[in-house]
Amino acid sequence: MEAITLNGVKGRTELKHEITKMDCHLLRNKLRHFMKVDPHAKKDGKYLIRSVYFDNFDNKILTQKKEGFYERDKFRVRLYDFNMDFLNLEKKSKRNNLTYKQKCRLTAEEYERIRSGNIAWMENDSRTLIQDLFVQMNLFLLKPVTVVDYEREVFIYEHGNVRVTFDGAIKTSFRNNDLLNPNLAMIETNPDIVILEVKYDEFIPDVIKYLLQLGDRRKGTYSKYQISRMFG
Repeated sequence: MEAITLNGVKGRTELKHEITKMDCHLLRNKLRHFMKVDPHAKKDGKYLIRSVYFDNFDNKILTQKKEGFYERDKFRVRLYDFNMDFLNLEKKSKRNNLTYKQKCRLTAEEYERIRSGNIAWMENDSRTLIQDLFVQMNLFLLKPVTVVDYEREVFIYEHGNVRVTFDGAIKTSFRNNDLLNPNLAMIETNPDIVILEVKYDEFIPDVIKYLLQLGDRRKGTYSKYQISRMFG
């Protein structure tokens, strides 16, 4: 069966669960015997992610997420471990039950131009994703709205291209979009909650299914952006 693609990007299944810190501890101890730790992580097995999400005055993106639209797109600019020299513009698309992610490099100067509303240059940029965002910003008046910080721990299983991530210590800037400010005031959302994400291609091996079993887990469409907006 030929894989389903969107703009040349292969779709993946993405499952999300809200779990406790204790659940995270138990799962981590099981997974580390069968899965590899992300080689990009620091010594503690984690790395910091900061993203700014785009939305409009009517909260179009947030509303589509809450209502579970089968077809929706979300733009964000992301950096890792506060490395201001390495930014990505990313677009995550949901089509039925599959998730597609496109990305391209973005400079700090370009983000600040976008943040200030100086977007005319984007229309004829050589990067297709920049042009795509330009169209969406003009059609729906999207703009960078909220910065979200969190710690991510990743486990990898090659068969099925499985990634299991634990996202915790989720913080929000409310409606401050000053992504590149290392001293940006951030407020922790819910310190007891960890978002478990399971991502894979065509199948998930039985051994991983078994390892991920927990008695009382809430499956849902949890989004760090959605969680952050609950606080402002």
